[in-house]
Amino acid sequence: MNTWGSCKARTLYRALLKIGWSLKREGKGSHRILERSGFPDFTFAFHDADEIGPRMLARVAKHTGLNPSDL
Repeated sequence: MNTWGSCKARTLYRALLKIGWSLKREGKGSHRILERSGFPDFTFAFHDADEIGPRMLARVAKHTGLNPSDL
């Protein structure tokens, strides 16, 4: 079973870009709308320095196809 640790939001954002997500548009504040073929748009709403815990990483993975090895 893959287990999630924690990471900074900037690391998570880079990992999403690396697996095929791209920036569609920037919303207000920290909100960024990402797009990827075959997936609904995903709102990335974290500041770069935020620490993202295992539960939130698992939620993001569920919607984006991210794996622990992608980080």
